Amino acid sequence: MDAAGTQGTTPGNGEDTAPMANVVTQYVKDYSFENPNSPAIYQTQSAPAVDVQFNIAASQVGDEVHEVVLRIEVKADMDGKTAFLVDLSYAGVFALRNIPAEHLQPFLLGEAPRLLFPFARRILADAVRDGGFPPLMLEPIDFSGLYYQQQMQAAQSGDALPGEVDGTVGNA
Repeated sequence: MDAAGTQGTTPGNGEDTAPMANVVTQYVKDYSFENPNSPAIYQTQSAPAVDVQFNIAASQVGDEVHEVVLRIEVKADMDGKTAFLVDLSYAGVFALRNIPAEHLQPFLLGEAPRLLFPFARRILADAVRDGGFPPLMLEPIDFSGLYYQQQMQAAQSGDALPGEVDGTVGNA
């Protein structure tokens, strides 16, 4: 084997064999904010209990092009009533070239959501603030750690390796 990892052939002069990952675009795929108990909910003085759930899905949309969707669902309750609901699907299109197969899924379900998260976080904070509540500032999430944790759990239980990552960010 030669330095390029092939047997007997070398890359052509100027051929790019280095791994490459680029964000082509990112966008809001789906977005909903609900304030079902307004204006009565603004009379409540207690702090809301906030539940945050998320899901990451990836799909190939072209040759060496993948879409990653970070879905975040937030539900806040105050005194047994729903204060607000936010459902955001924030997506990115990634051009990936020369990525080894064993690194593709960890990138799509771990690293790509990490790149998308700050933008989704801002959209959520603005939506909650615009709904009349204090902005919801989510803590950073270790998507790669969650991916590997779910992969280990799947391997221990004999299930297929995850094609998506699900999780709970925490309850406040």
